[in-house]
Amino acid sequence: MDKVVNDFSIIVGTKNGSGSSTANNTILRAIFKMGIPVSGKNLFPSNIQGLPTWYTIRANKDGFIARREENEIVIAMNPDSFARDLASVAPGGALFYSDDIKQPITRADIAVYPMPVKQIVRSDQSIPSDFRDLVGNMVYVGILAQTIGLDLETIYAALNFHFKGKQKPIDMNFNTVKASAEWAKVNLAKKDPFYLEPMDKTNGLIMADGNTAAAVGSIFGGVQFAAWYPITPASSLAESLNDYLPLLRKREDGKHTYVVLQAEDELAAIGMAIGAGWSGLRSMTSTSGPGLSLMTEFAGLAYYAEVPVVVWDVQRIGPSTGSPTRTSQADLTFVNSMGHGDTQSVILLPGSVDECFEFGWRAFDVAEQLQAPVFVLSDLDMGMNQWMSKPFQYPDTPMQRGKVLWDKDIEELKGNWGRYLDKDGDGIPYRTVPGNKHPMSSYFTRGTGHDENARYTEDSSVWLRNMDRLKKKYETARKYVPAPISYTKPGATIGVIGYGSTEAAILEAIHQLETEHGIKADFLRVRALPFTQEVTDFINNYDQILVVEQNRDGQLKQLLTVEYPNQAPNLKSVAFGDGMPASAKWVREGILAKYAEPVQQR
Repeated sequence: MDKVVNDFSIIVGTKNGSGSSTANNTILRAIFKMGIPVSGKNLFPSNIQGLPTWYTIRANKDGFIARREENEIVIAMNPDSFARDLASVAPGGALFYSDDIKQPITRADIAVYPMPVKQIVRSDQSIPSDFRDLVGNMVYVGILAQTIGLDLETIYAALNFHFKGKQKPIDMNFNTVKASAEWAKVNLAKKDPFYLEPMDKTNGLIMADGNTAAAVGSIFGGVQFAAWYPITPASSLAESLNDYLPLLRKREDGKHTYVVLQAEDELAAIGMAIGAGWSGLRSMTSTSGPGLSLMTEFAGLAYYAEVPVVVWDVQRIGPSTGSPTRTSQADLTFVNSMGHGDTQSVILLPGSVDECFEFGWRAFDVAEQLQAPVFVLSDLDMGMNQWMSKPFQYPDTPMQRGKVLWDKDIEELKGNWGRYLDKDGDGIPYRTVPGNKHPMSSYFTRGTGHDENARYTEDSSVWLRNMDRLKKKYETARKYVPAPISYTKPGATIGVIGYGSTEAAILEAIHQLETEHGIKADFLRVRALPFTQEVTDFINNYDQILVVEQNRDGQLKQLLTVEYPNQAPNLKSVAFGDGMPASAKWVREGILAKYAEPVQQR
């Protein structure tokens, strides 16, 4: 039996609410601390507790950390999902299971390891009875550690991180880990080929989730006001603001320089955020698809009244309530024209945890420079799961407040300005904020028809002039939004376009296409709408362009087709949206299904 080192997936099947999160994150962080590239994804139901939940961990020596659809090691702790978990073990894999699950195991092609979970926990009299079920999850941590070579010192370090140095819970859990590992050493013979061995490929990296990164980035970007209403999977973004603002935004006099407010609903949340943005504050809200639906009318107001505000959309699968705890990229076309009438939204598309941090502060700059709502589209997979990341980089440029007129500016203009007057030819007017003392700074903000001086009008020619200016402003936005990221290969014959959290799966699929099928592809990860010149150049460079995304209808491909109609015949959609995080398998198979061999090679 050949050894398989640092290249397999682990899935843990438990019940939602059983307290397995600590154990699963301990395994994940311990592998990371061994220097092995790793990722973790929580697949949980949308009820409070009781239904089956799974946590997947992928270790890969080459750094490919997208979800794999094959599970070499399965840990079954839930009798309700045991049959499914047993069937999911890849041939030649290993099944670890709690030995109080009395269900038949008929497979002869896998290694089977029963675990005396209750026996081990009860043998430690120091564990309080009401903690035994929770600590029982540490049994599979210890047995797995002994079986595959997960270093106990890194497990201790992971527990220390999780419990923030609190010695009592650290010792209680780690003692169970050690006792379980010792039991496995004495009682289990190694029957599977899977091993972990130390590497150095995580040096200088951190682990974080996208929602926390977005919150910290927003703080570094100067957020002053945030209004929100709880919704999965966006709630933890606002909760992280509450966690980190008191730590990172302290004043010597103890006064707050920020407000985080839980509103009564999503409509109120964005209304408050727009009001704060109008008043000159760096303002934001966060939500998911159903919340966006309720925010639509106010989003149109911010677009037309030209109020800067940032909206984070942590996408989940729909339509309607959909499946709240599954991921998706299906809000793109909705957000692109969010609001009735002729609207075009500025959208940022982070593709990594460190970009969630970067776009946390950058979105405020773009919103204020353009005087417009800016939508940042993350998703559940990126927002709530743990990813390896480069350390976050503090913004190296001053805040970009855009065209704000203060008292002295208005005095120099001698009042010669209009709130919606395009003086510079870029579609972006000048604005003032409440508190200016100059008598000429005031104007009336309205969502109805207005002229260059913010006066009410229903004149058709004035309306058209204003709408043309807003269109020009959208064109100007191309120089403010982040450019795409390009991955090129010499001799590539096709192009692949994607965005967001699918990057890891796309890069792995491209590697497989080359090594297994001889197909070389260049990859462009789009990071914003409107599209920049780099997107135009990429699309014009290939006769075949595969657009990969996690939704049913190929929404990015639709938008590219509208933007580049002459290249529409060359655009092919590789769209798939079942709510699961992207895998290289479906990306690879989707590309192969649409791929046509270049004419010169036939």
